[in-house]
Amino acid sequence: MNFITSLLQIETMITLLVGLAVFGTVITVAAPYFENDKLKSRTKAVAEERDRLRSQLKAQLNSSEARLREKPKAGLYTQIVEALNLRAVFQGDAARESLRKAGFRSEKHLVTFLAFRVITPIVFGIITFVYTSTVFADRVPPNLRIAGSFIAMVVGFYMPQVALQNFIQRRQASIKKAWSDALDLLLICVESGMALEPSLQRVAREIGSQSVPLAEELSLTVAELSYLQDRRKALDNLGKRTGLETVKAVVTSLIQSERYGTPLGTALRVLAQENRDARMSEAEKKAAALPPKLTVPMILFFLPVIFVVILGPSVIMVMKID
Repeated sequence: MNFITSLLQIETMITLLVGLAVFGTVITVAAPYFENDKLKSRTKAVAEERDRLRSQLKAQLNSSEARLREKPKAGLYTQIVEALNLRAVFQGDAARESLRKAGFRSEKHLVTFLAFRVITPIVFGIITFVYTSTVFADRVPPNLRIAGSFIAMVVGFYMPQVALQNFIQRRQASIKKAWSDALDLLLICVESGMALEPSLQRVAREIGSQSVPLAEELSLTVAELSYLQDRRKALDNLGKRTGLETVKAVVTSLIQSERYGTPLGTALRVLAQENRDARMSEAEKKAAALPPKLTVPMILFFLPVIFVVILGPSVIMVMKID
């Protein structure tokens, strides 16, 4: 009780707030020095994917195998996935496509994700049961402990999928934000006489400072155009990996240009204009939605302050007169 009383004293609270402010300042100043070069790491991942495509092409030319897949090491997660046949239970192909949209292309990422779909519910259920049986042993009856553990297992079952969707949304938001500028750069490169592969490679190099995921996807597309036999498949993979309609529309134009020989510059100019119009329309929608969103904060935070500023001097004068 004395600890709580001393904690609520004004001097102690001021000290704590000053300490938190100093800690936040130090973290803010020091954080940029500890950040890794995301573009460099993503470029390394694209180089590994390019080497894998080269090895697959060599394997297809030297043998009759349809495709060479990289096989993960037989670790704990791999043993769990193979023993429980989780690829069939959790639709491994669909999970692989979702992981590619999130930027995780390796086979070990698929194995880890499928294993977590099984491990996470068990861990959540055990932690909830142990916690309710020790901390709240006198307050929570056994049937509620079992029910809480079951609910925790359900939450744990969907937690990896929710986390994956969060990664996908963040990645798509980054790509969508920089796609208009990338399309303008691609149009400039194409109209200057550059071929498709050098144009995509140049755009990937320039757009990396704005969106690392988009630079990674474009670099991977350049690698697939170099090593895959079907160029249309390489372009179609770009739309599948991003999952964005604006990207798929450009991919369709690129495929039609490859198939029928239509001028690519005209199509890219129209698509760039449509993309800019859609971006402006989306910005106008967000601006139109601001007044309803600001109504409640203004009532709760701005109006009381205004009333205090306006009525405060009058109340002080009345108190002095009395």
